[in-house]
Amino acid sequence: MGRNTRRRPTGPRRATFAAVALILGGGGLLAANVYASATEGGLGSEPVRQTDSDGNAWGRTPGAATIDCPDVGDRLTAVPDRAKPDVDKELALLDQQIAEAYQRLQESAQAVQQDSGFDDSAITNPLKEKRAATIERIVTAIDQVGDRPQGLEALAACGLRASDDQTGDQDGNGQDQDGQDGQNQAGQEQQQGDGQDQGNQQAGNGPVAADFVDITTVQPNVQNPRNGTDASRGTFATSCGVNAEGLFNSDNVIVAPGVTNGAHHFHDYVGNQDNQAFATDDDLANADTSCENEGDKSSYYWPVLRLQNGTREKDADAPGGGTEGNAGEIVTPQQVTLTFTGNPRSKVVAMPRLLRIITGDAKAFVNGNANANASWSCTGYEDRQLKDKYPVCPKGSDVVRSFKFQSCWDGQNIDSANHRTHVAFADAEGNCAGGFPAIPQLVQRIVYDVDAPSLEDGGRTTPLFAVDSFPEQLHKPVTDHGDFINVFDEDLMQEMVDCINDGRKCGADADPGSGSGSGSGDEPQETSTPTPAPDASAGAGGESDSGDAGGQQTSKPSSGAPGTHGTEPSDDGPSKAAHSVRPKADTTPSAEIAAATASPDHSDDHGAREGGKERTTPAPATGGKASAAAAGTEPQAVNGGLADTGARMWPAAVGGILLIAGCVLLRRVRRPSA
Repeated sequence: MGRNTRRRPTGPRRATFAAVALILGGGGLLAANVYASATEGGLGSEPVRQTDSDGNAWGRTPGAATIDCPDVGDRLTAVPDRAKPDVDKELALLDQQIAEAYQRLQESAQAVQQDSGFDDSAITNPLKEKRAATIERIVTAIDQVGDRPQGLEALAACGLRASDDQTGDQDGNGQDQDGQDGQNQAGQEQQQGDGQDQGNQQAGNGPVAADFVDITTVQPNVQNPRNGTDASRGTFATSCGVNAEGLFNSDNVIVAPGVTNGAHHFHDYVGNQDNQAFATDDDLANADTSCENEGDKSSYYWPVLRLQNGTREKDADAPGGGTEGNAGEIVTPQQVTLTFTGNPRSKVVAMPRLLRIITGDAKAFVNGNANANASWSCTGYEDRQLKDKYPVCPKGSDVVRSFKFQSCWDGQNIDSANHRTHVAFADAEGNCAGGFPAIPQLVQRIVYDVDAPSLEDGGRTTPLFAVDSFPEQLHKPVTDHGDFINVFDEDLMQEMVDCINDGRKCGADADPGSGSGSGSGDEPQETSTPTPAPDASAGAGGESDSGDAGGQQTSKPSSGAPGTHGTEPSDDGPSKAAHSVRPKADTTPSAEIAAATASPDHSDDHGAREGGKERTTPAPATGGKASAAAAGTEPQAVNGGLADTGARMWPAAVGGILLIAGCVLLRRVRRPSA
């Protein structure tokens, strides 16, 4: 038997092998982690991606594209009554097609980057074909009972554009709002650009830090016209609550009657309690109301405001909610004030029953700002109003969102084909043009107790907030809008008109002796005339020079304190009709959705309804403004915070330690013994 001559490894040789193994293993871990981080978007061009509850991607990159389609509904000026049901359904289908195309775009972000022709072949061309067929059905429906509309076929094509590219009338001549020729929307360009910190976008389609501006950097831009001798100086307030009961749905009975999820975003509702897609005029007239005066069954509604803090609401898996990019904690307003004001040049006439008014444009980000009308500000700073930016309010000041509705009526129609031409804004002096009589102007003021977001880290420390929107509108503040359906009792409406024309202050909690109609001719009114827009370099960051909210405060009161209602024309303080509560963390709202996607809990105080009108149970309030931790959900950071970075980089840290240990061991082995 031969002798084994193989040398056994000595101690130094074993140590050398161990050192080399440590070096190779540590280096491998380090290299693999760096490569993985680069391909996940931290260092490379691949988008950071988020998914909804079904795993569908909503990722986007800085400057990523959105869908830009012509608004067919806005081009329709006349639709025969017999064609309206078919046309409304087809217009809603166009919105659905855009929403679906936008989601495909988000899911295909990498393919779009790698293949310049992918967006045409897979997204815009198929969308054009679908839209062309839908538009043809609209044209046919109108042609069968009236004059064939011309030129609609040219509206089928859509395009892609960077999400930081705000279209519209940047020369400022696009908006006739309360008579203002020119809004000078300074800063409409969102200035995101490459490298913009996208922040804590819970659904991946906005908002971003560039959508916000510090209100203290905005110059005062509100100016009110002087009253003429025939001015109607009075006010009438109605108090309808703050939707503490949680009545929400993603319908819009004005724009898309009979179409579930016609809005593609969720609305807050106060007043009428039966506003949903299938509500008829009789349903609205016979509904319950949240208003203190039961003679007001009007419907007041607007897109919900959400905190991007990771909270999953009941609508997280519903159309119009999380599946269409509207995610986060729904914030209940702290205060809602509904005031009807007069006209600085004439008396007002009664609104017709069931008059519908939409103010603002839910598609303004791609349509342009010609019809944008909502304003954003802070309590104590309502002499400065923003249209294309959300305000960052100083400590002790609350976010204020306001709408001044059209106040001139054509005298005949309660609605129009594009839901705009039957009403109009007064001019800069308060005159109604074209023979339109003046009607009471609804001024809607909504206050939210939300903390100023932390813009420096994209809202990871303190979350960003934003309104719900169509998915492709990216939650831009310029898309904010409000809707109103007049269901006042006719006697109460006449009481309102008499009060306003007599110069009195009436309505909820009003002092019966207030307002004698003897106000001076230069008393501020609700119709506003803008001052020239400050230069963007002054730090306004996108302020509008419109005075829609009309606030003129010079102090900084809290939202519930006297003097916070900046639109009250009376000298004796604001209307007491402002319904105020502390906001709740509405983590389980009653989401009124299609039966196929509704929550299993179908009971409610008003009773379940058949035929697509079923409503889920209003969720109880859960107390004060809750943080994400209180809701049991951690914020979902995009592009990584400290915790996210640690979770991704720990293998690199371990690899580095092993690499260093191997080098130290190898050095010790090779050191010559003394």
